[in-house]
Amino acid sequence: MAAPKRSVVVAESADKPYGQSVTIGPHTLGADEPEAVGGHDTGPSPYEYVMAGLGACTAMTLRMYADRHGWPLEKISVAVRHKIVAGSDGKTAEDRFERTIQVEGDLTDGQRAQLLEIADHCPVGRTLQRSSTIINALGDPSRVD
Repeated sequence: MAAPKRSVVVAESADKPYGQSVTIGPHTLGADEPEAVGGHDTGPSPYEYVMAGLGACTAMTLRMYADRHGWPLEKISVAVRHKIVAGSDGKTAEDRFERTIQVEGDLTDGQRAQLLEIADHCPVGRTLQRSSTIINALGDPSRVD
């Protein structure tokens, strides 16, 4: 059974104009926009967080699979890039996430190929591949969650 998902709370920080404080359970992180778009680059941008989530999930998925099969996988590294490209209809834009996966260890060519296929089973990747619904609601400012 999967662990329950924690809420993520994001609030403006003192790093104006775009700096944010991100709280996830006991973890506090920063977020900001790069200087090129008016931020102060005090933390990763929102898209960098999405890419980090995809890369981390990919590496964890591959680690779980290799461990379950007893494969000699020593180290995994995942580099992720995001691009906005023209859609197949030529009129709309679509997001493209490109993963470059490096695996180290005494693996066969077949094991390496299998790991590349397993990368597509990472839950964050699956979420990004399907459409999502986002529901907005205004919170009560007098209530603290």
